Amino acid sequence: MSAPVISLGLHTKQIQAFTSKATEILYGGAAGGGKSHLMRIASINWCLEIPGLQVYLFRRIFDDLVKNHVEGPSGYRSLLQPWVESGDCEIIESEIRFKNGSKIHLCHVQQEKHRFKYQGAEIHVLLIDELTLFTDKIYRFLRNRVRMTGIKLPAHYEGMFPRILCGSNPGNIGHLFVKRTFIDNIEPMTIRRTSDDEGGMLRQYIPARLDDNPSLKESDPTYEARLSGLGSESLVKAMKDGDWDVIDGAFFDNWSAEKHVIEPFRVPAEWTRIRSMDWGFAKPFSIGWWAIADGRYGPFPRGSLIRYKEWYGCKKDDHGMIVPDTGLRMNVDEVRDGMLQRSMGEEFAYTVCDPAMWGTQSGPSPAETLYNETGDGIKMLKKANNARVGTQNASGGWDQLRARLTGQMCNDGEKRPLIYFTHNCRDSIRTIPAMIHDETRIEDINTDQEDHAADDVRYACMSRPIIIKRPQDKPTAPQGGHVESGKVTTSPLGTPSGWAAPQEDTDR
Repeated sequence: MSAPVISLGLHTKQIQAFTSKATEILYGGAAGGGKSHLMRIASINWCLEIPGLQVYLFRRIFDDLVKNHVEGPSGYRSLLQPWVESGDCEIIESEIRFKNGSKIHLCHVQQEKHRFKYQGAEIHVLLIDELTLFTDKIYRFLRNRVRMTGIKLPAHYEGMFPRILCGSNPGNIGHLFVKRTFIDNIEPMTIRRTSDDEGGMLRQYIPARLDDNPSLKESDPTYEARLSGLGSESLVKAMKDGDWDVIDGAFFDNWSAEKHVIEPFRVPAEWTRIRSMDWGFAKPFSIGWWAIADGRYGPFPRGSLIRYKEWYGCKKDDHGMIVPDTGLRMNVDEVRDGMLQRSMGEEFAYTVCDPAMWGTQSGPSPAETLYNETGDGIKMLKKANNARVGTQNASGGWDQLRARLTGQMCNDGEKRPLIYFTHNCRDSIRTIPAMIHDETRIEDINTDQEDHAADDVRYACMSRPIIIKRPQDKPTAPQGGHVESGKVTTSPLGTPSGWAAPQEDTDR
């Protein structure tokens, strides 16, 4: 009942994934690398060779599972036709049953709550197609169900099961956790044992590009050209080159590490400083320290926000790796003391905070605990403007951040950003570019992501809004500027067109 692998059409890179000694594998990167075909071929071969094997193949949406894996000339129905005709296999709804007791279960987890359907499953082989469509919470839950007892393995498979094989391109809601889990800080093809809280498996990333799948290039020679014609340069790099530093569908598609990430420097003493804070207990908190450029030092336009320090309250494992979206569960007085310690010797005009910090069920609110502290200006609290998406008459926080990332033309003819991050602000640099659109509310970000640093940055931007001009707006001159031919020009200090000075703080 077995069939040789080569006869089913795997190419060199696919065979490397099929025969790898790693037990937790991410295969892919670029579009067209043969990820889905590999999963079908691997699952069939393993089921034919290992009696009683239970293989679970997941897509996020069931319709995609059927279209991508069951139907078509290389789908399960076509590939398994000889075994179906011989009576060694049958396809019944969402199960493929083999005569030797092995099964391929066709599964989906459209919403996070649906993961509990598999609470009691014993998954010998976990296959996940397009892993970045899933959240870290779903993946960790399914990985926890991967176990195997009572299965006799052929000698050439010893140590290779239970097993996880995932395929994915860059982008989508799970981009950040997939990149962190499989891509960052490890060379491709390297196999390493993970810590117990990361599953304890042998993890490997096997990059695959279109060139690794000659069958597609032969059957569809214009496919590569269509990838090049996607329109968005970042999307082309993600899909064609498998570039994990580029986000397909990024909400802040104007983010540029080259423009917005700078070297740390000594902040001039006369610059105004502020802090911003997004509160979290079970979830991470995020605090940013900001300096406001006065236009006299460096390339920063007057009024630019420069994030020169941050504290991201996220749990880490014994190896110093981030445990995704998990807070430190610190009390507000502990966070306050940590913020004071990190602010030693500095004075701040105000600290703008998450509005949720003013809520309480009993006892003082988190904001009150901060407010009652003396000594460094924490009393200068502002409740953040929590508008995420703009309205007809006002811009929202994402508008303000996007406008600052884009920047404006200065009087020297250069277009410069109005927000910067020193490279020690690792978590804002790590998470903000990975934000993607909410599918049902396109002007907002998907809040299933690690959005805490983005929120605290949004609060800072909304505390010092810039005027986002619309066609119907009448031009007004900023301080030191003048109106000329219907345009707002800039002052000799490099004040960007449209800059509005922050309103005086009245929220005490």
